[in-house]
Amino acid sequence: MSDVAAIQQFVKKYERLRTEVAKVIVGQDTVVNQILISVFSGGHSLLIGVPGLAKTLMVNTIAQALGLDFKRIQFTPDLMPSDILGSEILDEDRHFKFVKGPIFANIILADEINRTPPKTQAALLEAMQERSVTVAGHHYKLNLPYFVLATQNPIEQEGTYPLPEAQLDRFMFAINLDYPSFEDEVQVVKSTTSDVQATVNALFTAQEIIDIQHLIRRIPVADNVIEYAVSMVAKTRPNNETAGDLVKTYIDWGAGPRASQNLILAAKTHAAIHGKFSPDIENVQAVAYSILRHRIIKNYKAEAEGITEDKIIKSLF
Repeated sequence: MSDVAAIQQFVKKYERLRTEVAKVIVGQDTVVNQILISVFSGGHSLLIGVPGLAKTLMVNTIAQALGLDFKRIQFTPDLMPSDILGSEILDEDRHFKFVKGPIFANIILADEINRTPPKTQAALLEAMQERSVTVAGHHYKLNLPYFVLATQNPIEQEGTYPLPEAQLDRFMFAINLDYPSFEDEVQVVKSTTSDVQATVNALFTAQEIIDIQHLIRRIPVADNVIEYAVSMVAKTRPNNETAGDLVKTYIDWGAGPRASQNLILAAKTHAAIHGKFSPDIENVQAVAYSILRHRIIKNYKAEAEGITEDKIIKSLF
């Protein structure tokens, strides 16, 4: 099958996938879209929202609709790296045997990732970047496709360990979840307080998702679009001559090259789900907020004056 035909088929399947997820998740279209874009681009996502916005249910539903193996890890202050990766135990024959931890699944929900100390957060780093883990000197490959979808509560900061910049950079998207609209909330209450259970059908196999990720990477991109993405990221760096006044005044550190790579990959996927065979500048702008939001470090002046990351990113357009 040609790539053009494959993209056309993907558009149809993507619409069915959205319908399947909507059986359980009411509204939140933008959030669902962004999670799916990160999945088909092969990236990880950080979901930021207050409790009770169905973050766990959303990830579980998406995993079911994608036909992928799903595990949830509740991050707590006493969680150890071995609780995530697994550990070696002595079996009855006095031989060491490796017992796999919950990280060995296709989709990992790292719930409240900032509740655990840096040592345990770091256990995820190798898995996210290399798609493999090392335990007791032995190297174990993870099953592909592999995604970490982490959640973070923005309001309750007592007893939390903020994610270091290096780890934040591993996430393709930082997605803000907002409260549902009045109509959506009415619909949520109706559907969750009745006895009707929606069944979500698996529409993909693991191999199909890997094939789509390769298809996305084969999508051609015009040089001017790549240059636009790279120059946008360069403008987030306060010491760069192209940086605007907002960036120079309110930003301590800008985004690194991984942001440019992610902008292009996500723009390709954004173009593909809309039936386009090559991304343009609009596709780059559509994914820019979620890709740059967690990669720009504001200074105290921005905090004091209430300047948001999104306002600064908008100035880059």
